[in-house]
Amino acid sequence: MARVTVEDCLENVENRFALVHAAALRTKQLYKGSRPIVSCKNKEAVTSLREIAEGKVRIVSDDLTPSEK
Repeated sequence: MARVTVEDCLENVENRFALVHAAALRTKQLYKGSRPIVSCKNKEAVTSLREIAEGKVRIVSDDLTPSEK
C-alpha cells in the first residue's frame, strides 16, 4: 500500500469520527511503546492508519446503549 487514504480506512470503520478516535488512540499506544502490527517504516500516526486500513485494528466499545441495558 503506497499511501493510506481515508477511504481505505473507512472500509473498516463506520465513520470518520470513529476513524479519528481510533487512530488517535492507536497512535498514543505506539508512542508509548506498543509494537506495530504491520511492518512499515513510517511515523506512528501513519502506522496506526495502515493498521486500521488493513483491518488489523478495530474499535471495541464497552459502552451499552439504552436499548441494550
